Amino acid sequence: MTRPATHIFRLLKWGRILARHGALRGIEADRNTPPQVKRLCRIARLGTIQPKQPDYAGAFRAIGPAAIKLGQTLATRPDLVGEEAARNLLDLQDSLPPERFDRIFEEIDSSLNRPAAELFEHIDPEPVGAASIAQVHRARTSDGRDVAVKVLRPGIREQFARDIETYEWAAAHLEALGGEAARLRPQLVIANLKRWTLRELDLRREAASASEIKEAMEAVEGYVIPAIDWDRTSGRVLTLEWVDGIKISDVEALKAAGHDTAKLAERLVLTFLRQAISEGFFHADMHQGNLFVTPDGSIAAIDFGIMGRINRQARLWLAEILYGLTTGNYRRVAEIHFEAQYVPDYHNVDEFATALRAVGEPTRGKPVSELSVGQMLDSLFAITRDFDMQTQPHLLLLQKTMVMVEGVATSLNPAINMWEVSAPFVREWIRDELGPEAAIADGLRERVKTLALIPDLIKRLDERLPRKGGAPPAPPVPAIPLIWERRQGSGWWRYLGVALAAAAAGAAGMWAIG
Repeated sequence: MTRPATHIFRLLKWGRILARHGALRGIEADRNTPPQVKRLCRIARLGTIQPKQPDYAGAFRAIGPAAIKLGQTLATRPDLVGEEAARNLLDLQDSLPPERFDRIFEEIDSSLNRPAAELFEHIDPEPVGAASIAQVHRARTSDGRDVAVKVLRPGIREQFARDIETYEWAAAHLEALGGEAARLRPQLVIANLKRWTLRELDLRREAASASEIKEAMEAVEGYVIPAIDWDRTSGRVLTLEWVDGIKISDVEALKAAGHDTAKLAERLVLTFLRQAISEGFFHADMHQGNLFVTPDGSIAAIDFGIMGRINRQARLWLAEILYGLTTGNYRRVAEIHFEAQYVPDYHNVDEFATALRAVGEPTRGKPVSELSVGQMLDSLFAITRDFDMQTQPHLLLLQKTMVMVEGVATSLNPAINMWEVSAPFVREWIRDELGPEAAIADGLRERVKTLALIPDLIKRLDERLPRKGGAPPAPPVPAIPLIWERRQGSGWWRYLGVALAAAAAGAAGMWAIG
C-alpha cells in the first residue's frame, strides 16, 4: 500500500502545476470551497508566477495522462469546477508527443500470438495519432489489407494505477470534509473514472465494444464502424479496418467534397440518440478527432475505449426528460426526478418543476447559436444544489457526450436546433416503448420471469424483486484511512509535518481535479 507521504508529495507536484497555470484562483474564490481547501490554495500558489487568464487545460496536460482523462470528464461538471474551468476544459485535447517507434514495435512484436513480421507486411513508423494512452499507426497486413494498429504506450498501465491510487486517497480526504464536498461525491467520481480507464487500458475490451456497437448500428444508414481484425488484436494491440475519409472538423474540406454539412449535423445527433436511448450503449468519446466522413457521405466513428451504458428504466426517464423539456411539460420532468430518486422526497415536486421551467423556457425554439445544450446543462447543475441532488456518476458519460455531440453538430451547422432535431425521434421512441404493444410485451416478459423464479421466490424474494430508483448501484470505493485519524506513532508526526509544509498545494489541486 502506498504511504500517505507518497500521495502527499505527488499532490504537491500537481498542485504546484495547477498554481503555475492560474488554476487555483477560481477555487479559492468559490464560496462553496471548504475553508481548509481555501487555505491550502493560498499556500500552494506562494512564489508562483501566474498567467492573467487561467489555463486549466494546460495544467491537466502538464500533470499527465490520467489528469487528461479526468479533465475531460470534469469538462461537463461546472457545478464542481466552475463554469470558467469547464469551458476551458472542453478544449482539452487528448494528445501527447508520440512514443519512439522502436518501443511501439516491441509492444506489437511481443503482444500478439506471432511475430509482427509474420502478421504485417509494413507498419508506418510515423503515427497518425498519439493520445495519452495509446498511439495509432497505419499498416498493411501480410494478406494485403490496409489497417490501423493501435498500441498502448509502454508503462501506461502502471502510471495510471499510481496516479489513480493517489486520486482515490485525496478524494476520500476531500469528501470527509463534509458539506458541499460530500454532496459532490468525489470518491464516486474517481471510482467511475477508474472503471472507465481500466476498460480503455485493455484493448480487447475496446475491440469488443466496437464489435458490439457495429452489430447494434448495422441497420442505420450513413453510420460506419470499422471491422476488427481479431487475429491481430490483444490486450495491448488493437488492429482494425482502415477508414478513408475527411475529418469531420474540416468543414471547408467537407463542403469542397460536396457533402451537405447540415444533414451531417442532423445525422450525428440522431445517431447519438439512437445509441443512447434505443440501444442503451453509446460511443462516449465522440469528439471531432474520432469522427470522419467517408466519400459516400457516411459518418465513420473510431476509438471505442470509452463507452456508456444506460439501463432501460433510466432510458425511459431520459427520453421523457428530453421530451418534457422540449414540449414544456416541466411537471412531468420534475416527477421523473423524484421517481428516479435524483431529488430527495422531502422537497416539493411543484417547486422543482418551477425551477426547471426557469431553465427550460429560455431555450425552447432557439437555435444552438443563441443558447446551447451545454448552457442548459450549466443551468440545470445550478439548481441541483438548491434541491440537494447528489452527483449521479452513471450519467457523467452521457452528459460529457451530449456536450461533445453538440459541439461537433454546431461546427457543421451553427443554426441547428438540437431540440427540434431530437423531439421527433424521442417522441417516436416513447410511443413505441410506452404504447399498448410495449405494455403487452412487457407484461409477458414479466410473467415469464416470475414463473422462472417460483422455485426460489420465497427464499430470495427481496433480492429478486426490482428496486426503486434510476441509478445503478454505486461502484465500491476503497476504505482509505484518513490521515488525521491516524494515531500517534508509526510516522504520524512526520506525515503531519509534511502535510503542513507541503501537501497544501496537492490537496488544493485535487479539489480542482477530483
